Parts: sequence; structure tokens; C-alpha cells
Amino acid sequence: MKRGQKRAAAILLAGAMALMAVSCGQKDITSENLLQKETEEEKAIVLFAPMERSRPDAENAARTAFDKTIIMAEEALGVTVEYNTYTAADYQEKSYDDVALDRIRNGMDDLYLLNPDVLQKMGEEGRLADLSDLNCVKNLREVVKTANTVDGKLVGISQEVVVYGLFVNKDMFDRYGLKLPGTPEEFLECCRVFQENGIETPIGANRWWLETFVFAQAYADLYNGETTEEEIAALNSGERKYSDYMRKGFEYLKKLIDLGYIDAEKAYTSEAIEGEGADFLAQKTPIVMAYWGAANAETAYGKADFNMQVIGFPSDWGQMPVVSMTGMSVLADSERTEEAKAVLEVILSDEALQAYSETNQVISPSKNVEVECIPALKPLNDLVNEGRYVLASNAGLKVEQWGNTCLIVRELLNGASVDECMAEFDRLQEESLQ
Repeated sequence: MKRGQKRAAAILLAGAMALMAVSCGQKDITSENLLQKETEEEKAIVLFAPMERSRPDAENAARTAFDKTIIMAEEALGVTVEYNTYTAADYQEKSYDDVALDRIRNGMDDLYLLNPDVLQKMGEEGRLADLSDLNCVKNLREVVKTANTVDGKLVGISQEVVVYGLFVNKDMFDRYGLKLPGTPEEFLECCRVFQENGIETPIGANRWWLETFVFAQAYADLYNGETTEEEIAALNSGERKYSDYMRKGFEYLKKLIDLGYIDAEKAYTSEAIEGEGADFLAQKTPIVMAYWGAANAETAYGKADFNMQVIGFPSDWGQMPVVSMTGMSVLADSERTEEAKAVLEVILSDEALQAYSETNQVISPSKNVEVECIPALKPLNDLVNEGRYVLASNAGLKVEQWGNTCLIVRELLNGASVDECMAEFDRLQEESLQ
């Protein structure tokens, strides 16, 4: 989920409520019991995340993997981790990210699982603890530290490197004699052939992830060239404009829409996977975009009845993975900051990350942990291991990327011109310079 536009009003903070069961025959509570309860409460670390704690027999692999690492921390430290959760029923309710902002600013929890835009904003406000002194940091891939460092402080560490790619039906490409595309021109040609053969809309899209096309076009040179640090410094100082980078990606996305390869109206209102997933699995649409884990999840694309491949997005550098980093963060300056950091130390250790990565079959943030991926993901995995990717979330950039670009892409879907979209990036940059 990303930071949503202003929504009508209802706020629902769904949290875990602790209920104390008391025996029917118990007449009073002794001081010993009170002392025990107070001690247990003192040792409880509160986590805010978009999921509840799994039942022991739960089938959701992601939740089970996360819970495994939490249990490791509880056993190692003698603490209890309690979950507070919130999931919006639909996109008109207040988003998880909006609720997370409220909770952090009011100091309501100890640990947070945050999306990149919230992590950056809260890091800039100084509300998240610096995690640089954790022992696990020395094992992290550089991309993790780059994405989640704000004003010199590492304010979030993920349990996986979230990689987005194009999910393609290789059988449909083979049927029409098409090679998997690498460049923007090759991708356009594939879409043309599909459409000429009766596939009206070759690309299944939703309202959240079309910015991945933009990032691959916009930042391929920046992140794969030799002047990354200098260019980021120029963007932060205003010497260079974000719009100069983004224009290329937005013009390409508009071309895909104008040619009918993407249904803008449907994309604007469709939820991720729910909007385009059925057509992809039914082999009506040959191309969709999604994150790495969707290839493993049976509730997404993990049970496709065809040869599915996950490749990078088209760019001048060839197929380009897009990386967006979530983060586990700790509330700064709270009574339990150090205890919460100790929990992170355990769940982000190589031992815990090995268990997490093996369960979820994901790319680990630790350079010491490797897990064999399914064949469909090998093209994407190879590119990431070669160091070829673009960052869609980089807290070192003063203008937050992932959430802002998503919202501006939605304006394009709703009829805005490329120039109007670029003007919005210029406005955001001016705000950051003030």
C-alpha cells in the first residue's frame, strides 16, 4: 500500500486488545499476581504491522515467516511481542500508511513495519531511532542501507529486498514468435503484435504499480552509471530537476496508454492483482506487473497453468528490476527503544533471515543469506545479483519517490498531460528546497 490521497473521514485503528482471563472461583487478585502482571507488561514490545499474528496452522507463508523470527526474538530475549494491526477495508478508508503516521507521532507503539514514504517522512521528523549501531547492519546489502538512510541515520531495515518485475506468459510470447523484450522499443513491438492478434489490452495494470515502468525509464542511467552520488546531490540541491528524469518515463507510459496497450480507466480503479490477475491467469492478458513474492503466493500467481517468467521492465539498459524497500523501524526516544532494537537485532540476524527467506523464497537483505528461487524468478534474481536495478525508494532523495510518483501516475491515468505531471514534480522539488 502507498500513501493515499485525502479520503473521507472514517478512522479505524484496529489493534490487539489484551483480555485477562480470570478463574470463576478466584475471589481476589494477590499482590504477587499484580507484580507478575506488571513485569509481563514491562517486557511486552508492541509492534504495528498490517497483519495479525498467525495461528499455528496458518497457511499464509509471509505471515508465518515473520512470526518465526518474532518467536526467535521472544525466546532469546524473554519478551513478548504484541501486534497492533490495521487493514483498510477498501481504498476509500484511511490507509495503513496514514494510520502509521498518526501512531508514530503519538508514540503509540515500539516497532513499526513501514512503507518507504512513511519511513522517509518519519525519519526526516526525527521520530525513528538510528539503527546503525546494530550488529546485523554489517551484513546488509548496500541497497538496503542506501534506501533507508535519512540524514545520515539508518531508520529502517527490511526482512527482504522487495523487487518488482514484469510477469509474462512465455507461452503466449512463443505462440507469436516473440522474444522477451529488453528495450522500450522491443516492448512496444511485442504489444503491437499481441494487439494485432486479437489481444485488445496486452498489459494488465492497476492503480498502484504502473510507476514501475516510469522508474525503470527514469533512473536506469542514474543507478547504473558511474555518477550516482553526484546526481543525487544535484537533485537535492536543485541543480538538477526530478522532472528531467521522470519525463522520459511518463512519456513512455502515456504512449502505452494512447496506443491502447494499457486501459487507463480500468487501471485507475483496479486494486493490485485483484484487477488484472484473473485475466492473466486465464491467459487473456500476457503481461502484468507485480512484486517478487507474488510469484510464490498461490493467492496471486503461484499456481499459473502456463510457463510464467518474471523479467525486468524495459529500459535503455535492457531488462531492469525495480526495487522498493519497506522497513522495520523503532520509535525514537521511547521507554522501550533499546528493548525494541534488541528485538530487531534478533529478527534481522543471519539466522533469522535465513529462516524468513527460506520460508518466503525471497531475496534477503543480508549479503550472507542466499535462497534458491523458483525458475520463473531466475531472470529477475540474476539481474539483482549482478547489481542491475533501479531504486524506487531512496530516503537519501529529498523528494520521496514511491508514494509521490504513484499519485502523479494516477493523475496521468485520469487525463493529466505529461507537462502537468512534470509541473507537479517541480512543485514538490521546490517544497523540498524550502
